[in-house]
Amino acid sequence: METREKILQAAAEMIAEDITTKLSVRAVAARAGVSTGSLRFHFPNQRALQDSLLARIYEHLLPGDLIRDQTLPPRERLLNCLRQVLAPLGTNEDARTAWGTIYRTFIEPEPTEPVRAAYLGYEREAERRVEHWLTVLAEEGALPTGDHTRNVRFLLTVLNGLSVERALPTREPVLIAETETLNAAVDHVLSTGPAPPAGRTGP
Repeated sequence: METREKILQAAAEMIAEDITTKLSVRAVAARAGVSTGSLRFHFPNQRALQDSLLARIYEHLLPGDLIRDQTLPPRERLLNCLRQVLAPLGTNEDARTAWGTIYRTFIEPEPTEPVRAAYLGYEREAERRVEHWLTVLAEEGALPTGDHTRNVRFLLTVLNGLSVERALPTREPVLIAETETLNAAVDHVLSTGPAPPAGRTGP
């Protein structure tokens, strides 16, 4: 196994044991059986290691790059990407179990630096993935180019809300309501485009 893979595997094992663990260079290197110098060659700092690990986790959970499947129109591709994020959560009991874990990990405990760092790492990776989707669509002309931060935050807020709804008792089948919301969110993003440059207040 290559050194880089050994390091990522060791870090993944540490996260699996404790999601809030601090991935220190010394601890990960010891777990991987490599020197700290070797680890720093592949990952110059702790954030580079954490971001690479989270990217690997997301790629495992959400394989493939649906946004580049040009056999489908841009709208359908963005919808499929959003659905793919929600799918691993499941519904009803599965969703409640998943949200129970999230609550116990990030909400219930004091917001210590390890807890904060772990959450912010996941948040950065989620933002990176949604930014990638919108950038691809902009490159194809389906969206204007520009700063997509506003729409990234909007779509992530929608996904967070829908993921909570999957765990809550509802009056109608959750996936029907979810589909309507996702359609409305995608239509909004594709119709508004990125935020205007700073200083502009009108069209």
